[in-house]
Amino acid sequence: MSIYLKHFGLTKEPFSIVPDPGFLYPSNHHRQAVAHLKYGLDREGGFILLTGEVGTGKTTLTRTMLKRLPAHVRVAYVLNSKLEIGDVLASICHELGIDLPDSPGLSFSKICIDSLNQDLLQAHAEGKKTLIVIEEAQNLTAEVLEALRLLSNLETQTHKLLHILLVGQPELLETLAQKGLRQLNQRVISRFHLLPLEKDELSNYVNHRLHRAGAKSPLFDRNCMAVLFRLTGGVPRLINLVCQHSLLAAYAAGTQRVTPKLIKQAAKEILGSQNTEQKISRWWLLAIPILGAAIWLGYNIQWSMLQVTKQSVNTQLSELASEAQGGGEQFEAGMPLALGEKSGLGRGSQVAEGSLSAEGFLSAEGSLPAEGSLPAEGSLPAEGSQFSVNPFAGLFALWSVAESQIFSEQEFVSRAAFYGLRAEVIDGAEIADLEKINRPGILWLQEPTGYLKSYLLTRADGQILILAQGGKELQLNHQEFAQYWSGRFIYLWQPPESVQTLKLGDRDPQAIAWLQDKLLAIDPTTEPLITGGRYTQATVEQVLNFQRQQNIKADGVVGRETLMRINQLTNTELPLLLQEQN
Repeated sequence: MSIYLKHFGLTKEPFSIVPDPGFLYPSNHHRQAVAHLKYGLDREGGFILLTGEVGTGKTTLTRTMLKRLPAHVRVAYVLNSKLEIGDVLASICHELGIDLPDSPGLSFSKICIDSLNQDLLQAHAEGKKTLIVIEEAQNLTAEVLEALRLLSNLETQTHKLLHILLVGQPELLETLAQKGLRQLNQRVISRFHLLPLEKDELSNYVNHRLHRAGAKSPLFDRNCMAVLFRLTGGVPRLINLVCQHSLLAAYAAGTQRVTPKLIKQAAKEILGSQNTEQKISRWWLLAIPILGAAIWLGYNIQWSMLQVTKQSVNTQLSELASEAQGGGEQFEAGMPLALGEKSGLGRGSQVAEGSLSAEGFLSAEGSLPAEGSLPAEGSLPAEGSQFSVNPFAGLFALWSVAESQIFSEQEFVSRAAFYGLRAEVIDGAEIADLEKINRPGILWLQEPTGYLKSYLLTRADGQILILAQGGKELQLNHQEFAQYWSGRFIYLWQPPESVQTLKLGDRDPQAIAWLQDKLLAIDPTTEPLITGGRYTQATVEQVLNFQRQQNIKADGVVGRETLMRINQLTNTELPLLLQEQN
């Protein structure tokens, strides 16, 4: 390990431009891209497009997707796109492990296509899918693209045999828009254009990479993020380059923190002085009239509005100093959040988007509240404990999912979907709502300093709620809990693959059959119905009867609450909150 990494307490380089799937930050755009890619792979063959500007993370996203593909999907990964037709075909055959026979009198392309067709038929008979991935696809010639289109014609009587993923820059879209390639363009079953990060995602992105690299505390001043976004436009590769050089500059200066000044200096080296100065000067051109207007308004504000007594000023300064000493600095994306009058948030208020990465997401360990505020009792075993120091990873553990530290709600939702789980978020909830949901989850309690701290609610036992955080166990009675809880709760549940929502008149034979089987398993006296695959009035009556018996909303619609209760009654392995129902 280099001295540079030891200086910041890192175990690996946090801002390497190598497309490492372990560092992928699941932004909104990346999650949508994954959904489009998955949709394309679930279809019966065809082309899938992933485009984006240079440095937006296309390759990292692609490799992450490939890493998580099921075992029955074979992949031919072609990195070099500046190839002739024969070379492309040979690369595909080589990646799939296809031996090419000697066939005098036949062209090389013919040999490749025939061998590939035989291999695909064999793989299809074995229940396998085949995916061809071509990077830098904007470099492909029209002739090569046409050859790929012909490959997509390989099929049985009922199934296409190939999925082809083209990953490239926006020029690829212009190429496919040409009249001569309209047949290929019409065979694109899924496409997505990846955009740079949004401004409010930048802090989470930087902290995500630092956390993955082993950081235990913040390394960038909060004011750095606005400067960093202004200079990079949210392009991940530029962000990585600037952040890396900023850390090197901080190391050279012997400091532990990166300041906006170091960000600007690094950007000048990476992006060029002219580009940086133009952006900064443009900002000042906008700032000057704004400052002028502010000064003019200041002189015209009524004098009575400016009368503040010296005693009042001293009181406010004392409060601020007290908060600064008691609160400490949080490792989070946004500013510290507090509940109550000072923060402007009361019980049940929704915490601002992007601010949910409070210390529980990024810090390696969290401290329990000070003595006399939240009473802590007991601790979980250090070895073999299912509860991680990270509440989100601990919640996954309850669902038998092994995950490393997770530091943002966005990443948690994304990872849950990957495992077939669904994350639900409610605000302004009451304890009765938690008991009705009956699933463990993540919630936030107000610390004595005013900060929100994330905890894993593991179970409820009578009037006692049991939480975990940082390997510690915390027990609170209902009154104590209600005093500190923010009212926000995130939990997981597992929706059936074949069922979404059913309402009167819907036609879904698979979902109706699933519902009938489950109702019969819960109550063997349930009368089987002939529905023709439709959600009929007779089925509605059965569901209404079930909902009334379970004391849930009786509307005859099979929605989230009804599906969760069916799961609870038919799956003994589900993690539940109430002990008497476990």
